[in-house]
Amino acid sequence: MLVNLVCILPLILVEKYQPMLHFFPEINIKNKGGWTSIGMTLFLCCISFFGFSQDKKTIFIILDGIPASELERVETPNLDQIAEIGGYARAFTGGKKDGYSQTPTISAVGYNSLLTGTWANKHNVWGNGIEDPNYHYWTIFRFLKEVRLDAKTAIFSTWQDNRAKLLGENLPETGFLKLDKSFDGLELDTLTYPHDEEHLYIRDIDERVSDEASAFLRSDGPDLSWVYLQFTDDMGHRFGKSPQLEEAIRLADAQIGKVWEAVQYRQKEFGEDWLIWVTTDHGRKEPEGKDHGGQSNSEREIWMVTNAKSLNERFHSGNAAIVDILPSFLRFFNLVVPEERENELDGVSLIGKISIENADLIGKKKSQRLVWKPVDNSGKVNIYWSPTNNFAHGGLDEYILLAEVQAGAGYYELPHWISKMKFFKILIEGELNSLNAWKLSKK
Repeated sequence: MLVNLVCILPLILVEKYQPMLHFFPEINIKNKGGWTSIGMTLFLCCISFFGFSQDKKTIFIILDGIPASELERVETPNLDQIAEIGGYARAFTGGKKDGYSQTPTISAVGYNSLLTGTWANKHNVWGNGIEDPNYHYWTIFRFLKEVRLDAKTAIFSTWQDNRAKLLGENLPETGFLKLDKSFDGLELDTLTYPHDEEHLYIRDIDERVSDEASAFLRSDGPDLSWVYLQFTDDMGHRFGKSPQLEEAIRLADAQIGKVWEAVQYRQKEFGEDWLIWVTTDHGRKEPEGKDHGGQSNSEREIWMVTNAKSLNERFHSGNAAIVDILPSFLRFFNLVVPEERENELDGVSLIGKISIENADLIGKKKSQRLVWKPVDNSGKVNIYWSPTNNFAHGGLDEYILLAEVQAGAGYYELPHWISKMKFFKILIEGELNSLNAWKLSKK
């Protein structure tokens, strides 16, 4: 009864005072369904709060710069053990090649694509300098904290900028996001970790980071944790495809093993439901395997290892993307997010069923076709259009319904008057998930 009252009350208030909301333009009245954005947000927060299992825990680990081909050649018993429970798959990063979402295959860019579930045209991180990230696109840490203030979060990282700049801890732009545990910045301690030419100090820091992560997970079991290990990327840059890189991969697997043991301990002793997700941020340029940043297939190709149950066909298809990881976390957590934020996500969940994937706009000028891949041919999709990108600046975009079509059709011809516009956003709502696409004409 209390749950019903708390969830229904915001809707009653919105309905009662809806006429007054028109005096406040910053509170946008949605066309879809007639619900106000504020009412929907309150309602979804209620659902998420009461539906969230306290026993669900997630940890994701980024092993920097390991090509899938190299990982598959090296013995990795701990990653193999995790994959036996869930799965291993090749995937991609880099956005749509030669398209509006093309994203550099650079480290910090890849991290932020994972964290926000969006490509660089949205999150606005284009290099390791992280000059001007767009914090309007929330990270998984903020999604969780906004719904569950009591959620315990942690980061263990060989690079401090992951917390300070990408997560934006304690910044007003991120709502003063605060992590409960942070272990990073050792790379700045040059007395304890003198910077040698061989970059062995990074190896030593990775070891400390993995030790601290495994110990804290074992003792405290935070709800959401991020572990970042760097040494593999350093060896890739220095030696490319080499025994040194192979040995760095073996070391990283051993470090994963310590974290995995802590997860298993929590599962056994506390009965918690743990999701672990291990991935890399980019591949490397052929043939040497030293550089990255471009759009070659080898630079765009990444991989994923997880213990997740109910992995869907997209995970195993080779079409999974780094931006799919955040929606997978949201589904695992049963975390329902506000509609205007879900509309911006470029990924889809790799856990459970989905109805559509791979949205794209094809054609030029006045003749453009919206296409998607139907996963389930039954049911319908609603297609919406918006001429604005107010969300990127902290506002809301009004989406207008264009059509309702069969999901199995896989395409929709856009009206000419829309096709000839230089910019617009398209939203495709399926029964189980939504997709989006942009038209962004080059100047």
